Amino acid sequence: MPTQVEMLTKHFEKKTSISPMEAHTVYKIRSLPRRIMDLKEIGFQFESAWNRDAAGQRYKRYTCIHTPQGDN
Repeated sequence: MPTQVEMLTKHFEKKTSISPMEAHTVYKIRSLPRRIMDLKEIGFQFESAWNRDAAGQRYKRYTCIHTPQGDN
């Protein structure tokens, strides 16, 4: 079974952004900010922005702006 970091690495090969709800629903990742930090430690770069869903709940969307070359 792939690790959460491996799942997110593959996610960012196809899509540029993710929200905590998407991470939880699709990948069963409960702590997206921690996994984003893990990705930053291996060379990924992100921008983030606060948004509101239809019910007015705030959430942060993370957009990958750079992926490391090589081993990932």
